[in-house]
Amino acid sequence: MSGGVMQALQLLAGLSFLIVLHEFGHYFFARLFKTRVEKFYLFFDFLFPFSGVLNFSLFKKTKGDTEYGLGWFPLGGYVKISGMVDESMDKEALALPPQEWEYRSKKPYQRLFIMLGGIIMNVLIAILLYVVIFSVWGEEYLAMDHVKYGIAVDSIGRSIGLQSGDMIKAIDEKPITRFNEIPLAIIMHKENGTISVTRAGKDTTIKIPFGTINKIIKADRNSFISLRMPTMIDSIKPNSVAEKANLKAGDSVVAVNDAPVHFWDEVNIVLKSNPGTPIKLSYMRAGQLDSATVTVPKDSMLGTYYHKFQKYYDYTKIKYNPITAIGRGCSYTLSRLQIYVAQFKLFGSKEVKVNESMGGFYSMGKMYAPEFDWYAFLMMTAFISVALAFMNLLPIPGLDGGYVIFLLFELISGKKVSEKVMEKATTVGLVILLALMVYVNGLDILRIFHIKL
Repeated sequence: MSGGVMQALQLLAGLSFLIVLHEFGHYFFARLFKTRVEKFYLFFDFLFPFSGVLNFSLFKKTKGDTEYGLGWFPLGGYVKISGMVDESMDKEALALPPQEWEYRSKKPYQRLFIMLGGIIMNVLIAILLYVVIFSVWGEEYLAMDHVKYGIAVDSIGRSIGLQSGDMIKAIDEKPITRFNEIPLAIIMHKENGTISVTRAGKDTTIKIPFGTINKIIKADRNSFISLRMPTMIDSIKPNSVAEKANLKAGDSVVAVNDAPVHFWDEVNIVLKSNPGTPIKLSYMRAGQLDSATVTVPKDSMLGTYYHKFQKYYDYTKIKYNPITAIGRGCSYTLSRLQIYVAQFKLFGSKEVKVNESMGGFYSMGKMYAPEFDWYAFLMMTAFISVALAFMNLLPIPGLDGGYVIFLLFELISGKKVSEKVMEKATTVGLVILLALMVYVNGLDILRIFHIKL
């Protein structure tokens, strides 16, 4: 199974799981306050947002007064709560006198909880997933004090002013204690931000150039900074240039074209600068110096793999019991929410180009690992749950946050917003959401075919 298919399947599984639980949050509070729920659907059984177009289900079953089903249009899900202006836009039902089991007959605070139910559930699910992750796998990180060889940077890192071998000490004068904090800290830097490094034994300060944020986001990676790795070979890819040159696991490359090298980033610079060119690789094998001449492939990949980072770096491992994992799960969820909010604010930055920073389902799928791993899958699904909680809280009619704004107005003023106003606002909001979805997924299509706007 290809990496792309695996990423798509993980996205489908993760989103379906989160959508069902989000809608269950609304369902739970509706039932708690004795409000009738007419439908509970994963995906839409109509052409969203046009509730009267192409109405059919892939599966449905009625239990009690609720129809449970699987829609054909894979873009979210919904619960249809009696007496509520929602995606279904059931104006006929709303034209009748309110009934005691309807949403519109409930007290404002009850309606508020019904609307916040999905968001509350997304936050709780994120906490639960993080609790499971920390209970089972614990937490592992590399302290900056243990980054003994310094960092390795690619062309983007060099454009910022960094060099391989630099020891990063602080960003915007805030000390960096963990290696994995670096990419995000640079992306979230302040205006006229700085990076403090130790280079060749001397402390220096680098001013982060304008445009760095967009450059990193556009490249769709945070690997512009990585760990320096010694040039020992862990394994060889079959039928690769390295195998044909008789390189073997355990060999250590010591020179390229007779120029000494100690780390793979030094080797990679030569490879990327000489595609299609023969080069001389000198290497040590069992204490003996040998060499081979290889022609650098167009992709600059020899087919050599290096050891895991843990072979050369001392990682800190924190273990949690079920009780301490709860505390860590809560604090980690809060930190992920703060990070997402901060990233969302970047859209107002002069540095960030919206059309290069936003993406749809393709971009979301690329966030998952190409090979399935429970740890990576749960971590990403938990983060998406946090993101969904925040996005649904935005004050846009059609989203939960839009309803919440109207309810808060009612609670403060004592005046209920008319259903006609709600209908018009919801219609506008749904059209805006549809346009946004078309836009971001259209950007993904352009990216797939390498078409620039």
